[in-house]
Amino acid sequence: MNTLRRYLRHEILIATLFLLTVLVMLFAFFDLINELGDIGRGGRSLTSAFLYVALRLPSRIYELAPVAALIGTLYVLAQLVSSSELTVMRVSGMSLPQISLAIFQVGVPIALATFLAGEFIAPPAERLAQTVRAVQRSGDHQMITQQFSSGFWFKEQYTFANIRAATASHVLMGVRLYEFDNAMRLQRIRSAERGTFSETDSAWLLDNIEVTEIEGSSRTRVYAEPSYAWQTVLRPSILTVFQIPPEQLEIKTLFDNIKILEKSEQPTSRFEIALWVKLLYPLNVFVMMLLALPFSQFQRRQGGVGFRLFVGAMLGLTFFLLGRLFSYLGVLNDWPPLTSALAPAVVFMCVASSLLWWQERR
Repeated sequence: MNTLRRYLRHEILIATLFLLTVLVMLFAFFDLINELGDIGRGGRSLTSAFLYVALRLPSRIYELAPVAALIGTLYVLAQLVSSSELTVMRVSGMSLPQISLAIFQVGVPIALATFLAGEFIAPPAERLAQTVRAVQRSGDHQMITQQFSSGFWFKEQYTFANIRAATASHVLMGVRLYEFDNAMRLQRIRSAERGTFSETDSAWLLDNIEVTEIEGSSRTRVYAEPSYAWQTVLRPSILTVFQIPPEQLEIKTLFDNIKILEKSEQPTSRFEIALWVKLLYPLNVFVMMLLALPFSQFQRRQGGVGFRLFVGAMLGLTFFLLGRLFSYLGVLNDWPPLTSALAPAVVFMCVASSLLWWQERR
């Protein structure tokens, strides 16, 4: 029995790694085609396009690992069904729980590798990729982060901050601070050319400041300040949010941003959902592999190996889209973050369990 389990694990692992390689290369090819249209604009070149695509590979591996696990497992099991090897395994005493355990054992290293890639490799590589893309497109080797056409807006208690852009080294460009009193009446506006973060003072040091102070209802006073220490909960780490989506950030960065947004009384649902999705994402590998088990055991007249692979690809795409859908619905409807993150896996787990139960009852 151990020999059969080792054989099954080996075949599934090889097929999954092969399909993951194929899928990553396919999506990398699509990314490269998308980038070729920008060659010649600004500082874009063929070398920078290849560099951008290469830096995005860890993110692609992270995104496609569950789909590759599904299709790889489905392919191996469908082949075993077609050649009646799975039937021989079952007759030899290998029960459905034992097959599921063998699949689970293959899923453990895949899920672990997926988590490590998504936590330690993909986020910095994705940030560097977006930096390379922005720098080359704009032709400016400094400005890389800009949320809206008017810049990045940040609210903290009675201060509204507008930052035109930020650099890769977290230098703020074009900072404006709108300071209000308790009655939300505008008191002063500070405009600075640039700002750098001081770890010693835990503040942003703004340079060349022009202050417009409102005195009364119709009088204003304008004067200059050489520097100003802006004490705020805003940290350089939060600026990474506007380079890559929250779903691709590290767990620590997501957690830090949630705390910062809570302190400034801003919505945190998107980041909380992204945090739970990040924590539960390796579970998707097991769900996808378990889902392959019932779909692989349909009789030949219900579709050959090619048809089952097509079904697997469609299931993987559906799972990916369903995950995005629940994330967006969770943000819009203010659902509990854990519910939004866990719902797709629960739905597919219920489908897989129901199909397995139905097949065993036949």
